[in-house]
Amino acid sequence: MSIKSKQLHLNRKFDQIRQMEESGELKNKKSGNRALRKLLNNRLAIVGGVIFLIILLACIFAPLLTGYSPKAVDMKSILKPPSGEHWFGTDKIGRDVFARVLYGGRMSIAIGFGSALGCAFIGVLLGCYSGYRGGWFDRLMVRISEVFMSIPQLILVMMLVAIMGQSAKNIVIIFIICGWGSCFRMARSQVLSIREEEYVQSLKVFGLNPFIICYKHILPNALSPIIVNVTLSTAMFILEEASLSFLGLGVPLEVPTWGNILNAAQDMFTLQNNWWMWLPTGIVVSLFVMSINFMGDGIRDTTDPTQQG
Repeated sequence: MSIKSKQLHLNRKFDQIRQMEESGELKNKKSGNRALRKLLNNRLAIVGGVIFLIILLACIFAPLLTGYSPKAVDMKSILKPPSGEHWFGTDKIGRDVFARVLYGGRMSIAIGFGSALGCAFIGVLLGCYSGYRGGWFDRLMVRISEVFMSIPQLILVMMLVAIMGQSAKNIVIIFIICGWGSCFRMARSQVLSIREEEYVQSLKVFGLNPFIICYKHILPNALSPIIVNVTLSTAMFILEEASLSFLGLGVPLEVPTWGNILNAAQDMFTLQNNWWMWLPTGIVVSLFVMSINFMGDGIRDTTDPTQQG
């Protein structure tokens, strides 16, 4: 074959790949519009999104909704029930519970979302390359992830908290260490199925760098289930932070979080007689976690090919 014919052959191959990419972009655009319409028709997802935005914006703009400081002690207003002055009442040292719920939500949401993003970053980074490369690296990473996933997560978190100490930064690091395995397995499984597609094989033939093929061409097509995993992981980490703080093993008690607010309701007397110290916070946490789960389920139903009608 002459040099000119080889050049023509390569040009035809490039034109085929370009056409495949253009058709894929058009197909993704159409499927994206269909997925958006299906998401808007999912009432639970819409309700969850509204509740999520209301609570999130209330926490962000807390100074506009309350004039009280979450740490301000008022010994003259100890254990006041809900009123026009204190919407959620006051706690055992006179702090406004409504202010603590709003400001505490900032820290709890930041811990949950930051931990989920950290797990997704590490899990996707390792899972995509592991699934694409295969071989000894893939086997090693799978075994490491199995070690972390085989230990009950809450027990492992409590052990690491006892070793590293209590702080918001340490809690996020511990959650990432304990939770990256699930995102790794999901990213790896997606890449294992996509790497056998024709366009990936064509890119291999042209000798593109494996990192470019993996993270530029394969990863965008595997993001949908990963996004769903991030939303559900955020809800899980918020609940874990609340559980740890309720047990006194989370963020230090002087830092307002949803878990630390619930920590004050450990005794039976408070549960029976001072319901405003734990019930509003419990309702807010429950609504926020359910709203995230509703949104995650809606995104999954609109992006999962097996759910398409």
